[in-house]
Parts: sequence; C-alpha cells; structure tokens
Amino acid sequence: MPRPRHFKRSLLWIGFWVLFSSPAAALNIRVGLHQDASSITVGSSTPADLVDGRGVSLGQLPALQGFSASTTQGGVSLGGKRAGQITLKAKDNGFVYVGDHWYRGHVRLLRGYGGLTVINDLNLEDYLASVIGKEMYPTWPMEALKAQAVASRSYALYRKQYPKYKLFDVLSTTSSQVYAGLDAEANSTQEAVKATSRQILTHQGKVIEAVFHSSSGGHTENSEDVWMKPVSYLRGVPDFDQSAPVYQWTLNLTADRLRKRITGIGDIISMSPVKASATGRIQTIKVQGSKGDRLMKGKEIRAALGLKSTLFAAQPQFSPVAATPGTKTKPSGFLINGRGSGHGLGMSQWGAHGLASQGKTYREILAHYFKGITIQPMD
Repeated sequence: MPRPRHFKRSLLWIGFWVLFSSPAAALNIRVGLHQDASSITVGSSTPADLVDGRGVSLGQLPALQGFSASTTQGGVSLGGKRAGQITLKAKDNGFVYVGDHWYRGHVRLLRGYGGLTVINDLNLEDYLASVIGKEMYPTWPMEALKAQAVASRSYALYRKQYPKYKLFDVLSTTSSQVYAGLDAEANSTQEAVKATSRQILTHQGKVIEAVFHSSSGGHTENSEDVWMKPVSYLRGVPDFDQSAPVYQWTLNLTADRLRKRITGIGDIISMSPVKASATGRIQTIKVQGSKGDRLMKGKEIRAALGLKSTLFAAQPQFSPVAATPGTKTKPSGFLINGRGSGHGLGMSQWGAHGLASQGKTYREILAHYFKGITIQPMD
C-alpha cells in the first residue's frame, strides 16, 4: 500500500514527541477533523488495532503504511475491513495519521450525512498543546501562551458540557478553535499547558464560553453588540493590540468583484452603515445598487466580501475618466479601511501578547478580558 504523504519527513521527528506524550487522563475531547469526505488516507506510527462500534476487534493495520478509508453502504471501509464505524488505535503510545497530519489518541471513522466523518479522540491537555500552537505563535511570551491555554481549555470544556455538534465536541477549524495535531505542538505550548494544568475560567461556579479573536482593532465588544444577547463576563474593554499586523488594514474591491460578491442589485453605488456598536463595528449596513438596495447584517457582508472584521468603512473610488455630461458616475470600486480581525469578543490574542510584553501575568490578562471570572481547577 502507498505510504501517506509526509511519512518519511514526519518520522524524522516523531520519536521525539513520544518522549513527551502525556499519560492518559480522565478527560478526553472529540475533535471533528473531517466531515463529508469521499475518502482519506489513514495510517499509524506503530501497529494499530481496529475495532468496530461495539468494541469488537477487526484485526490490525501494520505500521508506517497508508490505507484509504472510504464510505460503504451503511458504514466505512479501511484496510479491507468493513463496519458501521471503525476506530484506529495505535499501540505503544503511537500516533495516527489522517490526511496531512499526525495526531495523538484514537481516530474514529464513520459514515456521516454526506460522506466520511473522521473524529480524533484524545486527551484534553494534549489537544491544547496543539491548539495553542495554531492560535498563537509558539515564540510569543509565555504568559500570553498560558492565557490562551486557560481560555482554550475553558472553551473546550464548555463545548463538552453544552454540545453544539452530535458526533464530536469541537471542530478543528476556526468554527471552534484551530487544531492540527503534532505539527502545531512546541516545547513552549506544552509548557503553557503544563503550567496551567486543569485550570479553567468560571463565572458563578460554571465554566464560561471563553471566546477569543486575533485583534479587536483597539477595543473589544460587549456580547450583545455581536451575539445580540448580553453575557455578563463578555464586556468591551480597551485592547493592547496595536502591534498586530491586522490592527489596521485596507482592501481594494473593484466594481466587477463587488457585483459578483453581492448579486441581484446591479452595480454597487454605496455602502452605508445603518447600525453599529459603540466602537463602530457594523451590525447592519445598507448596500445601494443600480438595480435596488439591500440591507445586510455585519457578519453577512464580512463573509460576502472576505473582510477580516466588521469594523470598517467603505469609500467609493472613481475612475479619472470624465463621465458623460448629465449621467451619474458609478464607482469603479471601493476602498475598505478596517481594523482588527475576528468577532471582537472576549480575549484579543494580540492584546494578550501586548499585555504579556508589558509584564502582565496570564491571570491578569484573563481578568482584563473576561469580567468577574474565577480561575479554578476542573472538578
């Protein structure tokens, strides 16, 4: 069978990570790696047991070989084995390989609504070491990494307690928090997890939904200005994210590109905020077109135009060519001037970097962005 891509390169350092594998702990997390795939390559660093949904052995897969997993009628197929679902368990603290990444823990394969669903079941603390490496730069100040560890642990536990998905607790994307297995781990991220072991953020005795974003653009938001519902611990505060590369940004959009992104109203004439938060983050915007107007929510126009945030202003641009007398000139495009990246709620990651650079501890950082919270160990 063909070996998965990156097998040879990965094996040069995979033994190193074995030395730092965490022992099994009581709390695991289920991460949705892929949904609705047609097929995917799976392997392991050591021989791996295959078991079905009832825990019955289906045999073994040899180490360091790639096998194509795919759906069948009513189930999945892997290495010549078929079952309603198949779990791959690498022996001797080995790692599993899915697509382009190595992962700790087990991998479960099952048929989803539209194709193959792949779930990584692993120790929560191991999961966090990878998340921190994707959500922040591992070279950042340790106190910022520790703040991210506690926030991410809290978010993960919140999602376990208040499920959003049926088959898993979180996704591996920005829809939850970014996770990429061993590739994203570093000594610094493991240290941050260990230094804050089992610590979570609570409010009135309950774990909080500790959301975060890259950069607020100077001031974070109140929850009701983004989610349209008040959450007492998510209050807007001054940010310390001025060093962020996305603190200020610009984007030029041509008239043709806008017409393709916002369809049905012809050429875009103007974009005017109708409702905005106190910091200027757009909640509703009126888009005037040559064939009609449209009211759009801030998150809708952000998605349509591919903007980093809803904190922006749109300025029409006009061609230097003179218009025909008596006709109304249409913009040749728009210049978007914006600030920040993300929804603006909770902890600003670049703000955490800024505070840590000023000598603030992770506890002080978290207390700044989450109001009225307590840091305590998980039960």
